[in-house]
Amino acid sequence: MSMLHDASRFLRLPLSVQLLLVTQMLFNVGFYLVVPFLATYMTDNLAASGAMIGFILGLRTFSQQGLFFIGGGLTDRCGIKPVLLVGIAIRVLGFVVTGTAHSTFHIMVGVVLIGFAAALFSPAAETALAVSGRDVEKAGVMTRSELFGMDAFFSRVGALTGPLLGAELIDAGFHLTCFVAAGIFAFLFVSHLLLIPSVHTESSSSMLTGFSSVLRNRRFLVFALAYSTGLVAYNQQYLSLPVELTRETGHADALGWMFVFSSVFVLTLQMPLTRLSRLTSSHRAICLGFALMALGFAVPLAPLPGLWALTPAVAMLVLLHAGQMIAIPLSRDLVGTIGGERNLGSYYGFLNSFGGVMVLLSSLVVGLLL
Repeated sequence: MSMLHDASRFLRLPLSVQLLLVTQMLFNVGFYLVVPFLATYMTDNLAASGAMIGFILGLRTFSQQGLFFIGGGLTDRCGIKPVLLVGIAIRVLGFVVTGTAHSTFHIMVGVVLIGFAAALFSPAAETALAVSGRDVEKAGVMTRSELFGMDAFFSRVGALTGPLLGAELIDAGFHLTCFVAAGIFAFLFVSHLLLIPSVHTESSSSMLTGFSSVLRNRRFLVFALAYSTGLVAYNQQYLSLPVELTRETGHADALGWMFVFSSVFVLTLQMPLTRLSRLTSSHRAICLGFALMALGFAVPLAPLPGLWALTPAVAMLVLLHAGQMIAIPLSRDLVGTIGGERNLGSYYGFLNSFGGVMVLLSSLVVGLLL
């Protein structure tokens, strides 16, 4: 019944908001269609070294995570729709360049374009959801935090579907897969051009003034630091979980199934948990979410033998994702409140850039510890 209820509420959303949610899904489909297979292509077809592959993938992460604040500032300055369209257009170009690449240099150019496109698009899309969320909440359709929860649901559908489609397409050639991804984003460009209204956020007179107001907001800086720990925790799926599986079972063969399990878990419970979190205050619910994440990392301290060896890792994923599903939509909603509903692009941009820096630094430290 809850799924039907959520589907009914989705249909009551304005067409532009529906398109934004579907875009978040297709954005992840196009991304995961190609990027997980980049390393294999560079190894098998371009004879790239491990160091070069690591450098190129790191460059993609930096061009996205490290530059979110620029996309956010441009959103405040130029409006949501122009930044969305430019971000999508650059991603089309990035996949075309990657699909026609026959050298590591051209691959490097393509992945930087792919990353920078997200640095423009994501803060603009998040700002659009924050602005639309206020109107949707006033209309009684759903709260803004529930809209962010629905966004997380659609994003996870794309993250689950993309690699599956990519695995099917990759046999036809890496280049064809890139062109399919480019086609998806070309479709998104046309649909956004026609259907997304022009919206300007309440912002300062210049990007630098907006950045200054964000960086002077001590409440936001403390909040962003705390929020970043959730991203650091989430990243341990890719960094620490393979090591933990190897420690418990002698190999990491179950890793792929773990990711499938966590995706199904999120798709099933994201919206119900977001609704339940409204039964208490946002502050208490966010604290509960982060407490569940913390508890998840205590579980593997008690390894089990034999058939039960995977239980701690599964329990860690359950607690980690349950905490994320409760805390993250509420936190994204709270950013607008902390920022006084002004300079939203800059606030969301800096929030994600801080998270990217924290993930990078923590990965170095955790990697050394592992």
